[in-house]
Amino acid sequence: MKNIRNFCIIAHIDHGKSTLADRLLEYTGTVTQRELQSQTLDDMDIEKERGITIKSHAIQMDYEMNGEKYILNLIDTPGHVDFSYEVSRSIAACEGALLIVDAAQSIQAQTISNLYLALENDLTIIPILNKIDLPSANPEEVTDEIMGLIGCDYDDVLRVSGKTGEGVHQLLEHIVNRIPAPVGNEDGPLQALIFDSVYNPFRGIEAYFKVVNGSIKKGQRIKFMATNKMYEADEVGTLKLKQNPKAEIKTGDVGYIISGIKDAREVKVGDTITTFEKGATEAIDGFEEVKPMVFAGIYPIESEDFEELRFSLEKLRLNDASLVFEPESSAALGFGFRCGFLGMLHMEIVQERLDREFNMDVITTVPNVSYHGYTKKDPDTMILINNPSEMTDPMIMDRVEEPFIKASIITKSDYVGAVMTLCIEKRGEIVGQSYLTSDRVELVFNMPLAEVVFDFYDRLKSVSKGYASFDYHPIGFRASKLVKMDILINGDMVDALSSLIHDSNAFYIGKRMCEKLRELIPRQQFDIAVQAALGAKVIARESIKALRKDVTAKCYGGDISRKRKLLEKQKEGKKKMKQIGRVEVPQSAFMAVLKLND
Repeated sequence: MKNIRNFCIIAHIDHGKSTLADRLLEYTGTVTQRELQSQTLDDMDIEKERGITIKSHAIQMDYEMNGEKYILNLIDTPGHVDFSYEVSRSIAACEGALLIVDAAQSIQAQTISNLYLALENDLTIIPILNKIDLPSANPEEVTDEIMGLIGCDYDDVLRVSGKTGEGVHQLLEHIVNRIPAPVGNEDGPLQALIFDSVYNPFRGIEAYFKVVNGSIKKGQRIKFMATNKMYEADEVGTLKLKQNPKAEIKTGDVGYIISGIKDAREVKVGDTITTFEKGATEAIDGFEEVKPMVFAGIYPIESEDFEELRFSLEKLRLNDASLVFEPESSAALGFGFRCGFLGMLHMEIVQERLDREFNMDVITTVPNVSYHGYTKKDPDTMILINNPSEMTDPMIMDRVEEPFIKASIITKSDYVGAVMTLCIEKRGEIVGQSYLTSDRVELVFNMPLAEVVFDFYDRLKSVSKGYASFDYHPIGFRASKLVKMDILINGDMVDALSSLIHDSNAFYIGKRMCEKLRELIPRQQFDIAVQAALGAKVIARESIKALRKDVTAKCYGGDISRKRKLLEKQKEGKKKMKQIGRVEVPQSAFMAVLKLND
């Protein structure tokens, strides 16, 4: 156990984490030159295209120093805020962390957020300045920032280039010398922390774990403590680029287990594995059920594809246990599913994967968050409102509570005014402001999550010219004056466009939505009224004028009554058409709400 080193990498998106991991694999001989490719640990096309890590990975490297052999377990972590729970479990499985900061971009919000997670778990931090080969690199200034952030010395900050390989050998020596070996009771009952799982279509779910106490052997009866399910360890082993089966995984080591599990929901990240006989009585601390934060309806464009969509979502959930969905129906869109996501990026990725991996053409409704409702009759019983259509009559509601977040935004001092204006517009309350350096500021706001779901991230990037980074975590629910706004088209309510919004924004959002829909809905043979309403009160209206044929064109002069007769006849026809006509709402209208400020 004294020669094992478990470490993870903490970095913001695009700070060179995957590239540096490639160099570590190459220099330890874990991957041959033929197997090596750019971003070796990112195996999804979307990850490579976007330059982000979505699924965390683990890989074992063998390293020899001063004639002694060491096992280095790299537990890769996703960089995005949506996957922060997975990051926290990966961090809990490690004794050390490499803090990577881009020498050109400096410290970002997500880096600080994950660094605090690592410090809470008492990890040894090795600060690394990456991309020092770039012409725009500013190593001295960024080194000062790192020193100020974690209180280290100048010489503690390693200068590395993941691209050229400069400084990687010194980094490997620092990992061995500075990160402590794992501690645990080798003779105690088995306790293994699950930090990730993947689905293998031939063998079921493969769970990745770190053995905290005891050891796990092939063929043993094991128990998952959160679900209380029993299984047999058909295969255990360590994770090289390909799986390496072993007879036993001992304390402190990282490995995988295959036990023929077919349902991803039975393997929960953060759960504890123990033995069936003489197992541990207590689970490892920190386990939580992953809760979806953002909800949206996903509907097939062709209604006969409903079962196909169900099948696709079920297959997708095998690889992504945090995806939650249940069937629902909409008067406007037919049958579909109400899906829960960890955040907006997670939602985008699910949509993209449905399109690429399953060739599913879907309509996604306006995303919204979960609210807590309380009635006047029973003010202590909470009703969960995931969908605006579930909101009961406001007359019987006592109060509605919405989720709030603590948002941390790091930006250049030039853009502080613009960022503050945006956050206050989104009902944010400033909690703190601190200067990290003379021209970099961290702003902390308490904000409603529902406001962040709507176009916040795009607008933040545009007001800060791309220089702001954003991170958040939930801080609970607060009572707010929320109203349900319905959109009526020709007097018919379109339930997929209903939304719960704050009373102060209702008139503005209603007016903008009506204007946007007037642009997007094609003109018909009759006038179409687009209205926004709060209950029975209409607060905004736009009219889409009818396409009209010039029926008087054939009249050359003559009596005016002839023209009037033709116009009256046309008017009657339009009136009849309006009664029987139906308006098709195009797909772009459902997502237009997200871009009201364009």
